[in-house]
Formats: sequence, structure tokens, C-alpha cells
Amino acid sequence: MKRIYLDHQATTPLDPAALEAMMPYLTDRFGNAGSRAHPFGWEAEEAVETARGAIARALHATDREVVFTSGATEAINTALFGAAEALSGVGRHIVTSATEHPATLASLRRLTELGWRVTYLPVDREGLLDPGYLENALTTSTVLISVLHGNNEIGTLQPLTEIGRIARRHGLVLHVDAAQAFGKVTLDVNEMGIDLLSMSAHKLHGPKGVGALYVRRRDARFKLPPLLHGGGQERGLRSGTLNVPGIVGFGKAAELAFVRMPEEAARLAALRDRMARMLQEALPEVHLVGHPQLRLPTNLTLRFEGVRADDVLLNLRGIAASSGATCSSAAQQPSHVLRAIGLTDEQAASTLRFGLGRFTTEDEVEEAVTRLVEVVGKLREISPAWARRQAGRRVGP
Repeated sequence: MKRIYLDHQATTPLDPAALEAMMPYLTDRFGNAGSRAHPFGWEAEEAVETARGAIARALHATDREVVFTSGATEAINTALFGAAEALSGVGRHIVTSATEHPATLASLRRLTELGWRVTYLPVDREGLLDPGYLENALTTSTVLISVLHGNNEIGTLQPLTEIGRIARRHGLVLHVDAAQAFGKVTLDVNEMGIDLLSMSAHKLHGPKGVGALYVRRRDARFKLPPLLHGGGQERGLRSGTLNVPGIVGFGKAAELAFVRMPEEAARLAALRDRMARMLQEALPEVHLVGHPQLRLPTNLTLRFEGVRADDVLLNLRGIAASSGATCSSAAQQPSHVLRAIGLTDEQAASTLRFGLGRFTTEDEVEEAVTRLVEVVGKLREISPAWARRQAGRRVGP
């Protein structure tokens, strides 16, 4: 049975072009980018700077505003704890949303323990944050807004340009978690008024273990202190020997994504919508989760009434996707994102996330739909929840 990968929000396969770019730096070009006394170090440093430029161009930023990290989690921690340290004398209030990634939520919980106040704004049933509501939540002690652009679970894209205008109008720092959005939708840090932006290579067909943080230099409202201390790499903002092969792969992946973005986003959005349409035509009561238009082109999250998503995944042998439940201790708990948009525990448990990527084909989508229709149909035949739902429909009001 052919394996089909539809979990691109979790990670993406490495693009062969990125691997090819990395290979010399895994073998004979093994120099340390910090060794500036010989050619081995020079060629490593040159490769790092080329990658930095590719990522900066994709953001409409300057090269010196890109700081390499081990991934988006480190970038988020650096942004939030660094901003908090730098701005604590101005105010100690942060505004965010209830649907942020766990890396942000965990960092903010720690800041709360350190005396910060955090406001978690609600979102609507499609996962959208109301900019007006956000502005009303600001106080005289607010210094930072942190927003996840493309939601990793439901795909909803937040109105960054409007949020950026609010941040500028009130003189606040704006941090954006763009791990899912970078390379898939247009990001212009200047037009959107972004001060800090977190990225990860493995979400856009680059290697794992490398990411970056955009740090505004022009018109910057504060100087970001480092999270890691040591040899002073990355202009002192992120000490530690640079992962040259990973950075080279990240740069190549960013370059490819930026060049291909218009055509690739349109292709994937059309494929995503076709998959949704085929499933909804073949099966009753299949509901879209997230915003119908303002969403990542790679994301399709659906709720299948009357079945548990985990049961569907267990029977979908060979197809990779994700359910709406996450492991917490020993128990399966509904996702905080699905709860935040108003889904009941039963509805959250029936939610499946499909992530499309650069190498997803029409044939794969059609095969996945065929298998899904068969599996969901069989599970509904033995589902008490589905039987109760159908009986209630026959009885009527």
C-alpha cells in the first residue's frame, strides 16, 4: 500500500536541492564559520552569509536583521524573554491570543511566574483575532504583543497588517511566530510593522535543527539582549558554533520557497479545496475547521461527525495526518486551539488535520480521499454517536 504524507504542519520532507546545497558542508567544507584566519572558515562564513541574505530577502529585511537559532522554539524564547528583559522598566504587560503555539504559551507562563501580566485574547469560531478587541485590551503598562500568524492546527491567518498598525500606533513591540507561514504566504516585516519574527527551516522543506529570528534594526524601539551567552556569535545575540550545513539548507529552502511562492500557494490552495470538496460530497457532515479564506494554503482541518479522529488514523494505514487531540500526561486531551474556537470535547476528538506540501500530488489527494471515505463510512456504521445523531435527525424537532 502506497504511503501518503499529509502532515506537513508537523514537518516537511527535505527538498533535494536543499540537501544538495548542504552536502559539501557536511564533508570537505567542514570549517567553522567563526574561524576567520584560514580559507576553511572563510568559505563557511560566506555560505552562512549567503543563506542569511536569502532569508532576509524573503522577509523584505536586511541581512543584519537575521539571527540564526536552533529552531523556532529557541527563536520564540529569545524574542519573548529578551523583550521582557529589555522592556521591564517601561511596563510588564503582554497581550497574546488563546491559540498560540505551546512554545509561546510556555514562555509566557514562565514570565507570569516572574511577575509579568499576560492577557490571552479570545478568537472567534474560525480562529480569527479581532484587532479592535486587541486594541481595547492594551493598557499603559503594555509593552509587547505576540501573535501566531498561521495557526499550526487550524491554518487560520491573523490580520498582521492591522495588528502591526495598532502596535505602531501605541509604540509597542510586535513579535510574530511565523514558523508555519514563512515561505508559504507573503511576509513583509516593514509593511506589517513587525519587530521580531520567529522561523523554522523544517516547516518549509529545509533541515531540522535550525531556525532564525528576525530582529528589527531600523527604527528599533529597544536593544534585544541574548538568551545564550558564550563566544559572541551572531553579533552577540546567539552564542554557539553555527550549524553551517543546516543554515545552508535553510537558506536554499527559503530561496526556493520565495521564488515559487505565488504558483505554489495557488496550486496547494486549489488542491486543498478540492480535497475538502471531494470529502464533503462523498460524506455527510464533514465540516471545515478554521477560516474558509484566511488560512494557510497548506492546511486542511476537517471535523468528521460521529467518529473519533484517532480511530480514523489507526485505520488509515499508510496515510500520515494528525488528530485534534494531544497527549497530556497519560491522557488524551482536546487541543487548546480547538477548545478556544468553541468546539466541544467530542467535536475536537472528531477533528483531523491534513497538511499538504511541495511534493503532494493530485493522485495522492484522490487516493487519500478514497481511503478516508471508506474508513469513515465503516466507522460510522459501528459508531453509537453516529447512530444517535442519525436517530435524532429522523425524529426531528
